Amino acid sequence: MAKATARHILVDTEEKCQSLKDEISGGAEFADLAREHSSCPSGQRGGDLGEFGRGMMVREFDEVVFSADVGTVQGPVKTQFGYHLLEVTSRTD
Repeated sequence: MAKATARHILVDTEEKCQSLKDEISGGAEFADLAREHSSCPSGQRGGDLGEFGRGMMVREFDEVVFSADVGTVQGPVKTQFGYHLLEVTSRTD
């Protein structure tokens, strides 16, 4: 079974999500922004979600995590919870 580790930042608006992505592109640390801005409890761990398998997260999240290149920041990704920036930190097939 495919497994991945990822981290994310969850915010309320697409604009905020894109702004944070721009900050990361400009050299800001993903984990620092997660601690400061994410509304998910994982924000306190720098957005770290740990390891999970396919189908354990909401569909939109799963699609990105199991297709995006490892180490690249993806998003904004809209789910029922809000807007996410996602970074796959590892993946096995």
